[in-house]
Amino acid sequence: MLHLNVEGAAVQNDPNTTLVTPTAPIANDTHGGRAKCLQRLVRLELPVPSTVAVSFNAVQQIARGQLPDVQAVVDQFPKGALLCVRPSSQDPDWGGPGAVLNIGINDALFEHYAKTIGEGPAAALYSRFVQSYAVNVARLDPDMFDDVNGDGRAALMESLRAYEAETEERFPQDPATQLAAVLRSMARAWNGTSARLLRQAKGAPADAGLGLIVQEMAFGVGQGQCGSGVLQLVDSDTGLPQITGRYLSQSQGRDALEGDAAAMYLTRDPRGPSLEELVPEAFAELKEHAALMRKRLRAEMQVEFVIDQGKLHILDGVKVARSSRAAVRIAVALADEGIISREEALMRVQPRTLSELLHRQVDPSAKRDVIGRGIAASPGAATGRIVFSASDAQASAARGEPCILVRRETTPEDIRGMHAARAVLTERGGITSHAAVIGRGMGLPCVVGATNMRFIVTQRQIIAPDGRVFVEGDQITVDGSTGQVLAGAPQMQEAALDDTFTRLMGWAEDVADIGIRANADTPADAQTARNFNAHGIGLCRTEHMFFEPGRLTVMREMIFAESGEDRRAVLERLLPMQRDDFTQLFRIMQGQPVCIRLFDPPLHEFLPSDKAGQRELAEALGLQMSDVTRRVAAMTEYNPMLGLRGVRLGVTVPEIYEMQARAIFEATIEASRDGEPVVPEIMIPLVSARREVELVKASVDAVAAAVRSERDASFTYRLGVMVETPRACLRAEEIAPHCAFLSFGTNDLTQMTYGLSRDDAGRFMSNYVQQGVYPEDPFHVLDTDGVGELLQLGAERGRKAQPGITLSICGEHGGNPESIAFCRESGFDYVSCSPFRVPVARLAAAQLAIAHKIG
Repeated sequence: MLHLNVEGAAVQNDPNTTLVTPTAPIANDTHGGRAKCLQRLVRLELPVPSTVAVSFNAVQQIARGQLPDVQAVVDQFPKGALLCVRPSSQDPDWGGPGAVLNIGINDALFEHYAKTIGEGPAAALYSRFVQSYAVNVARLDPDMFDDVNGDGRAALMESLRAYEAETEERFPQDPATQLAAVLRSMARAWNGTSARLLRQAKGAPADAGLGLIVQEMAFGVGQGQCGSGVLQLVDSDTGLPQITGRYLSQSQGRDALEGDAAAMYLTRDPRGPSLEELVPEAFAELKEHAALMRKRLRAEMQVEFVIDQGKLHILDGVKVARSSRAAVRIAVALADEGIISREEALMRVQPRTLSELLHRQVDPSAKRDVIGRGIAASPGAATGRIVFSASDAQASAARGEPCILVRRETTPEDIRGMHAARAVLTERGGITSHAAVIGRGMGLPCVVGATNMRFIVTQRQIIAPDGRVFVEGDQITVDGSTGQVLAGAPQMQEAALDDTFTRLMGWAEDVADIGIRANADTPADAQTARNFNAHGIGLCRTEHMFFEPGRLTVMREMIFAESGEDRRAVLERLLPMQRDDFTQLFRIMQGQPVCIRLFDPPLHEFLPSDKAGQRELAEALGLQMSDVTRRVAAMTEYNPMLGLRGVRLGVTVPEIYEMQARAIFEATIEASRDGEPVVPEIMIPLVSARREVELVKASVDAVAAAVRSERDASFTYRLGVMVETPRACLRAEEIAPHCAFLSFGTNDLTQMTYGLSRDDAGRFMSNYVQQGVYPEDPFHVLDTDGVGELLQLGAERGRKAQPGITLSICGEHGGNPESIAFCRESGFDYVSCSPFRVPVARLAAAQLAIAHKIG
């Protein structure tokens, strides 16, 4: 419904104020998404009211006080037409000022419309504009209209008198004056401080532009069938085909969505009247237009429409808001119908939104009673009763009672409690702390570093910032996706892994050009990795296997052994347990590579720190309490993360690595008997010198030879290094000739490069990021400048010495899309991440490959 007139050339020749025609020079990056969408609707010959698009550049000039020829804009529309102005930003998520309707109405037009559409509808149009103009343009307090009562002419007169009393001037009567004031107000609102901060929080650049559209009003009020509404062809929550939306008689804009009880359903519904029954011809036409928009605009669209005296007008089309599960289903459905390609379907799903599909979440519509905040360390949400120890968590699980494990910080000894709990909450820690890493691996919701809450563990209570006290047994909810801790049990939304998700992941697998492995320590982790079609296990932390109840005492007995022979004797009892673990992992992975990291943590982590635990250990080992406390004290280190751990243990206490190597090789033979041949990968942790690798390699080779001889079996294995010290990166040229692979452990490498404790950095990291010291938390997003340079140096020098060496990263950065981009560009062969992050990493890798192909 385009109204061209003789003055049209003036606007058409001005690129800043452009009449929307099929050939007008309108682009998303100059006039915004709404303007471009309206042009596409015009090209489809849909009944779109006449529209003028105001460019980003024009809006910037308006904000500086330089108005375009507003009268020329008004002249593009029929004499007496009312107008509305809506924002048109480059990305609809960036928001913008609210729409202003019915611009141009004045005393004279009110009297005209009172005769043509009725006094009541005409007064409603004028009153709406007066109040909107007062609040949004004149910046008056909306309370000034509180005393306006009733409707019709009397209420209109009261509104006009209230405006004139507040401003001491008559309400503007000239349409061009009104439009100029609205344009100026919206331009300045976009540049306001709060609007800028809100946009930046949504990821908009600081110089994000705003366009405006000036459109002829289709009234939606008056005689005959009049009203407005929205319609879409899919459900926003599920993505399934379903006509949804609402329609409200005698309304404008998006009034129908504001909860008015009189709003009608669109399709026939036993609960009330519907648009389909009221105006079947217009409804059928509306459905046809929506289907055409879906096909030609290649997206599920929400159609904003008006019915004016039975005639349909299309005011706007925006992409349907969608949940994560709906985003996947919509993308797959559009690809299945040939509307978009599979590659485009992959590009339309944000990798991070997959986390919402993989985990249970707090329902978006649920009320949140927030009692604390921390770092969102592992996605998903869970409700349970508070417990303060691993043993209490196990007891709670045994009774079938969901629980939340609350700790100051977790240690490897808490593994059993974490398996028993529904979620974990800690006072200390960061994104790569123990609780965070293990939580992500298990798919367990986790919030760490909740420092705004007081943890009084001795009294078994936590205190919220508002003073509320929560004690053991109270019910709370941990939301690991947002970092919030909630009181009570809000409504949840279940995980949704259906056929469409599987198919999308299959398409991603076909496109991605970097391998995705999983960090998995247990058979359950390995099965999750296998279910997500991981390309193997990139990191198996063997120390977690020693914290099982039947093994911990044996492990402690080994630590207390006085000689190497005594240690070997005790380790003989752990050998079959480790062998069984590895056999299960190999069988689950069905011939896929399994990279096993040899024992890494300091031994003191396996010893009890409290008197009660030390007393139990003394009884179990038949030792004097004084001997136990003395030994525990002797093994204490000032900085254990930089102390006797990793390869240093392998060199000084070689019996542990010898036992683990034997368990790996015997499991290799066992698993290869009834399945695909296994080629295990053995990884030496915390290496910083070539000689360390030589010593461990000689020991492992000797064990391999012994097992081959004893079992009369042949097998191969690959030995490599976990590069997590800066020196290992710098000396990679010396280390690489002794290795089949280099796997960069970016958690510890970041910690050592920055000189930051990854467990404590969470206390001040947000402050650092806010003040621009670091652009992002380096434990969350890989520091490509500092740590990244070390990675590139290590990769370059390693490949120089051994061109065929395999390169990977196995820190938690492996599941981060930005980090994957860096690894791909740097020539790494694969990344390894927590099992539940495998789909996220795979989709990110596929999108990077597609972008590279396009670019």
